Amino acid sequence: MRAYVGPLLAVALGVFGARCREAPITAPRPITSLPRALDAGESSLIGADNRFAFKLFGEIARQASPDSNLFISPLSAAMALGMAYDGAAGSTQAEMQRALELTGMTLDDVNQSYRSLIALLRGLDPGVAFTLANSVWYRPSLTLTPEYLAATRTYFDARVQSLDFASPAAAPTINGWVSDQTRGKIPAIVPDPVPDDVVAYLINAIYFKGDWTIQFDPARTKPGPFTLAHGAQTSVPMMTHGRTVTIGLLHDGDVTVLDLPYNAGAFTMTIALPHQPGGIDSLVAGLTEERWNRWTAALDSAALEVHLPKFTLAYALTMNAALKALGMPSAFCDSGHGDFARMNPTGQLCITDVRHKAFVDVNEEGTEAAAATAVGIGIVSLPPSVVVDRPFVFAIRERLSGTILFLGRVMNPAGT
Repeated sequence: MRAYVGPLLAVALGVFGARCREAPITAPRPITSLPRALDAGESSLIGADNRFAFKLFGEIARQASPDSNLFISPLSAAMALGMAYDGAAGSTQAEMQRALELTGMTLDDVNQSYRSLIALLRGLDPGVAFTLANSVWYRPSLTLTPEYLAATRTYFDARVQSLDFASPAAAPTINGWVSDQTRGKIPAIVPDPVPDDVVAYLINAIYFKGDWTIQFDPARTKPGPFTLAHGAQTSVPMMTHGRTVTIGLLHDGDVTVLDLPYNAGAFTMTIALPHQPGGIDSLVAGLTEERWNRWTAALDSAALEVHLPKFTLAYALTMNAALKALGMPSAFCDSGHGDFARMNPTGQLCITDVRHKAFVDVNEEGTEAAAATAVGIGIVSLPPSVVVDRPFVFAIRERLSGTILFLGRVMNPAGT
């Protein structure tokens, strides 16, 4: 059964919010512009992250069950992979640059822009409960270059910690950090115990909680019909304000776009709603940064009554297959030739897996959302080898006919 997830679409792309009250007297002063202009590097990075977001979302949707809801934080994935990209070299770096849409940006551009973007998002709206955190955890036996450690601390504001992965406390320590950053919404991201082949984890955690600018009326939440993609209907809790409210609105062909603000309006939930329930697949497949930017630039104020499902989603996946499909297979250990020479002097590191978990709760008061991404780092396997270092039997033979010419047993090669 295919669920019609049009109203959930913008949430699935990781859009976040803030806090406010309905009465105009308590409404916060609207935020109508950023506190400063974005520089060229920041604009390029945001464009790159958004292009990556739609590519990743589309690929995950293509690989997922067609009836399933999806919810990810592409920013969390991009930032965790950005820390890995900081250590990549050679063909691995080139593939990651293309997959992450960073072509045309120098590594310094990427790093400097992430540092300023993190600061901008953290401080944009004091009415928003917002956390964006990074960390690097590694085995004491692993040597990470001083330059790499400095970059993760400086540009990603990362906590960097050596940790005995063989200890029973290792996974609980890492997962405890993730749980703290996400207010318990992502209680664990790495397996317990830590797999033997993992020598480091690069982790991003993101958390948001905020109220709608105009909250829905809980007394008016009632069961309402929700049409699934194949045309059948189901009943869901449907929220409404009970009156008209002013929101952003756009009609574009067979899609209606709504923009529901949080708190002072800097953060919004943007909903892309196809006119036909069966249009969700083509909508997801056709999402691009260009189309999204055109929609958001053309939104106009409109007064109307909004009906929105009340819902909670929890989603988890391993992103390996999607990221390989986006063009970065050599970064993974099963390729046999990952190159992270800027992270480790030998360069013989690779990505074991990219684990991602996300949570969202949308209710009458507002939205709470959280996500975490863990990039596992392993060691590229050495070529298989056989060492003849113990007694053995050997033969000299003619291979095509199978004739054995000589046959022997060696107990001590130093003997006679």
